[in-house]
Amino acid sequence: MFSRYSAVLESSGSKMTVRSALARINEILDQVLNEQEGDFDSKSRFAIAWYRQHGYGVGKFGDADSLARARNSSVEVMAHDEILTSRASNVQLLKPENMTGDYDPATDPRTSNWQVLHYLIKTIHVYGISSSGAFLHAALSRTDAAIDADLIKELAHLLFRIAESNGWTKDALSFNGLVASWPEIVDTARAEKMPTAARQGGFEFDEED
Repeated sequence: MFSRYSAVLESSGSKMTVRSALARINEILDQVLNEQEGDFDSKSRFAIAWYRQHGYGVGKFGDADSLARARNSSVEVMAHDEILTSRASNVQLLKPENMTGDYDPATDPRTSNWQVLHYLIKTIHVYGISSSGAFLHAALSRTDAAIDADLIKELAHLLFRIAESNGWTKDALSFNGLVASWPEIVDTARAEKMPTAARQGGFEFDEED
């Protein structure tokens, strides 16, 4: 807009500066993101806010404790759930590659969309699309419907934007890679629900036929 027109005006009629425009844009973006984040579970909301401030870097326990309590959670709970580590008054979110390999999203009583997203990223990097689809299918098969496929995709989009805006290129590529593979992952997860014959694309016939 600033390159196409001679001036961009404020509501008062004065010229708007680029800095003012960016401030306005960021204000609206924050409102949209805050509304979007309200759909996530409390642990995911904490992790999003912490990631926005620190990425996968180190922050102070006191800051994390205040942020967690405001979202009806605690640092201790999220450390137990392998969302973060808390050592020597320092808190740090776990990267996908640091997640343990024996996690079962179908049976974990305190799972979150954040955890499932990070395990999906690790699974696709280590084992590929097929295993990622099976993992997503297991997460979505929970009777309590704690995991939502649309929210996982939204979370990946959101974290990609945060990473990109902060210049965290490796993180951005990781989140974007999951988004790009999402249709295949979902198709594979759906195939897990089909009978074996349907997945193989054929039928079983009697020998007489």
